[in-house]
Amino acid sequence: MSDSSPGGPERRARELREALRHYSYLYYVRNQPEISDERFDELFLELKTLEEAHPEFVTPDSPTQRVGAAPLDGFETIEHAAPMLSLDSSADLEPLQRFDERMRKALGDDVAYVVEPKLDGASIELVYEGGRLSRAVTRGDGVRGEGVTENARTIQSVPLRLRDADRTMPGFLALRAEVIMRLGEFEALNARLLESDRAPFANPRNAAAGSLRQLDPRITAARPLDIYVYDILAIDGRPPPTQWETLEALRDWGLPVNERCRPAAGVEDILAFHAELEEGRDDLDYEIDGIVVKLDDMAARDEVGETSHHPRWAFALKFPPRNEVTRLLHIFPSVGRTGVVTPIAFMRPVELGGVTVSRANLHNREEVARKDIREGDRVRVQRAGDVIPQVLERIEEPGRERAEPWVMPAECPSCGTGLEPRGPYTFCPNLFACPAQLAGRIQHLGSRHALDIEGLGEETANLLVRQGLIEHLPRLFELEAETLMELEGFAEKSATNLVEAIAAARRTELARFIYGLGIPEVGVTVAGELASHFRSFEEFRAADDETLQTVDGIGPRMAEQITTFLARPVVSGLVDELRGFIDPVPPPRSGDALAGLRIVLTGWLETMSRSEAAKRLEAQGAKVTSSVSKQTSYVVAGENPGRKLERAQTLGVEILDEAGLLELLSGGGADDSGGSDVDDGSGEADAADRADASGEPGEA
Repeated sequence: MSDSSPGGPERRARELREALRHYSYLYYVRNQPEISDERFDELFLELKTLEEAHPEFVTPDSPTQRVGAAPLDGFETIEHAAPMLSLDSSADLEPLQRFDERMRKALGDDVAYVVEPKLDGASIELVYEGGRLSRAVTRGDGVRGEGVTENARTIQSVPLRLRDADRTMPGFLALRAEVIMRLGEFEALNARLLESDRAPFANPRNAAAGSLRQLDPRITAARPLDIYVYDILAIDGRPPPTQWETLEALRDWGLPVNERCRPAAGVEDILAFHAELEEGRDDLDYEIDGIVVKLDDMAARDEVGETSHHPRWAFALKFPPRNEVTRLLHIFPSVGRTGVVTPIAFMRPVELGGVTVSRANLHNREEVARKDIREGDRVRVQRAGDVIPQVLERIEEPGRERAEPWVMPAECPSCGTGLEPRGPYTFCPNLFACPAQLAGRIQHLGSRHALDIEGLGEETANLLVRQGLIEHLPRLFELEAETLMELEGFAEKSATNLVEAIAAARRTELARFIYGLGIPEVGVTVAGELASHFRSFEEFRAADDETLQTVDGIGPRMAEQITTFLARPVVSGLVDELRGFIDPVPPPRSGDALAGLRIVLTGWLETMSRSEAAKRLEAQGAKVTSSVSKQTSYVVAGENPGRKLERAQTLGVEILDEAGLLELLSGGGADDSGGSDVDDGSGEADAADRADASGEPGEA
């Protein structure tokens, strides 16, 4: 068609865009290419040339708009449309069997699953509005992540516009996907990095995550990233009724879905799929570390619910970890943030699953003695869950003279204080005065879930302590840019940015401050519960064991740990000083009209999502849970409510329809815009959330 004809260039541009989208769909989604790569490139070049001559015809979702925009100053923090939870997982058969038994006990024997490869990449949320890609967000902490929209647009397999040829596209669609780098592309990328004297990536997962988080989208565009989509997080309208139909819908909308997903009727089918993928794992051109088992029926998922950490309707069966043999060179006692002294094995570097490993955690002195591991031994090393390096066992070497058995030193290697044994663990009691503990406390206070001080990571915290700039934790808030500029690695801008970030952290959320103190047993979830319950630090600090146990998820042991820690004179004095710098504010709440009510939401609501309903209810003081009990005040039943409605009727719990919910909210003076982030799960305090973030045991 001639550009000179009426509507010629605009029509031709539209035809080319539609053709390129169609061929991309066939290539990336259906794996049925209709034209050669050369012909695709010719059409792409024609469209690019036409758009350059007529920029008024360029659309945001044109295939030519993937090349990458100008560099960004930084990533915006964006809340997910729905929480991106972790998965309950194990490499053992017994937890899988228990998972299946729980599903059948809750739902009956007619249970169906879908099994999928557990992709080893970078998890991401993709949001489409009006059929067009509007934002892409990294998983982050599961509630909010970094906006990487411009980078995601450069990934060829990410459609910039959804298809509606086979299925009507929703007005709003939030998806969960995994960004990966295929093995051949990964090896080629590392070869290019080495040729240009740059450090290679350790594995494809790191390469995918690092490429996705480039501030310059043009760098991401040059990286060979790919994507698989596997879940709907939120949708305008009713979602497909099953996971299998969800995967079909995703394909119809032009989204890449892994071709190895399939239905499974029970544990036998699940194990057959697991064995098949494990056997063929090395033949795949991308990394997987297990399989994911999901309830197929969406209403059944609503029935079993989720915890604050993971959905109850899914389970990851991991592959057995890979292991190799190497030489243990040295055992070094490392002092952690909570004072635990952990023996660390330094080994001759060995590659495990694409990662070079040279250190491993030996856990405690009794574990070293039990395995009889000594310096100079040959040892078998594995990555537990393909992630954490650990020493499995010593390899016998007949005739070789061994070193003396390793023993924990009597004094702290960081501060010289006498060490104290507590069960199998060893502690340095010097708390905030021990340099190693102080550096760990500084890093924890500035971490993402605490004061979120950008630039205050492990390396900076250690440097500040090593150079004597911080000998006491509250001195962090007295740092000056001029002093920081004298340190190696700091320039005027980086020093100023850190000081400004520290100053901005003086006013923070109460939950962040509580978590940042590093109180034993108090993780992110528990800190949030404490902040919501007490609403002021002084009230929380004054609470005794009995009062603390009235908070959801806190039992006698945790309450004792909290009060014992806060009562220590060194802690009490430090907290007083920190309060002179930090002004923690309680979580937002528009009123207490619904305080004391425990409400369960089930079924689909027409006027709002369940997540929005939960936020509005909690904004007025109600507690939203996923389990119906005698303590439940109301069950709000939307369309297709499932068995929660039956249980409510059995227990005599009052049931509200959607009109009743709106009346309840209206009567309480609901604030449509307010409300804190809430967990749409059971509100149970997951053990992983309570645990000390370092993985060390809590202090007594």
